[in-house]
Amino acid sequence: MTLPAGWTARRPTLDDASAILKVVHAADTFAVGYPDFDAEDVREALTAPFLEPGRDSWVVTDPDGVVVAWAILNNPTGVGREFVEVYVDPERGEALRAPLLARQLDRIAERAAERRLPALTARTAVFAPETRWAAELDEAGFTRVKRYVRMTRSLADLPAEPPPPPGMTVRLLRPDDEADLREFHRIFDAAFRDTPDYEPVGFDRWREALPSSGKVWDEWFVAEVDGKPAGALQSSDQALEQDMGWVKTLSVLPAYRRRGVGAALLRRAFAVYAGKGRTSAGLGVDLANPTTPVTLYRSVGLREVRWTDMYERTVAAAVS
Repeated sequence: MTLPAGWTARRPTLDDASAILKVVHAADTFAVGYPDFDAEDVREALTAPFLEPGRDSWVVTDPDGVVVAWAILNNPTGVGREFVEVYVDPERGEALRAPLLARQLDRIAERAAERRLPALTARTAVFAPETRWAAELDEAGFTRVKRYVRMTRSLADLPAEPPPPPGMTVRLLRPDDEADLREFHRIFDAAFRDTPDYEPVGFDRWREALPSSGKVWDEWFVAEVDGKPAGALQSSDQALEQDMGWVKTLSVLPAYRRRGVGAALLRRAFAVYAGKGRTSAGLGVDLANPTTPVTLYRSVGLREVRWTDMYERTVAAAVS
């Protein structure tokens, strides 16, 4: 990668976390209008279980040693697709995005060879203002494959939570109960099997990725119909800086769809978020999902606020 005189590309360390965060905040503000990352997110990315910081990530610094760009690979399960994240200071680092992408694609080729695979799929996201990035991805051989929509609703006017349909109950997940955790995972896995791009993850790997603290366990719910598990909702604290409760996954078993399970889980989550003083609730939806969840989400007051496009290309394994 050719850099201006005095600029340097090197591998990051945890000591770079605060400097990286400034770049990510600048990039997020340009892309979505506000910072959407915190210091803990940076640290978790740099210490992810399937990441080699000395091989899978880069920072670029200017002549004064200021970090102006950060690139990292993300594969939370160690299987399936590789996600390429390239953050740049929009005022100073736009020209760095394409060469950093090229470096990361070379690394994905190496990772494919290390896993003895003929190729790996690379993906990355594009937000509406990122027209230059979209053009650079086109030039690098990527294709737009799907669109995600972010939906939110205000909790200021949240109506009282109605009782669930007859025979249905919604309760908290019991995180200290291994059997309940396994049931939650089973519901999640079975519910997403018929959605595009779903990559099954076994219970042990799924459990490893669970929150290390209990700060959001009281926002995870299980729905039962006539005493049998029917659905589950997993919350995340990823939007707390926007004072928002965030639904990470909503899972309803096929046999119980269109029976009010999803709506009951969402209404319970919204009530809990509001009880904690959150001002809004949100989630992301894959428009390629055949279960047409947008209709459900609109029925509980969620509305579309922005979109994100996902771009993809195949990267052949490196030849040694």
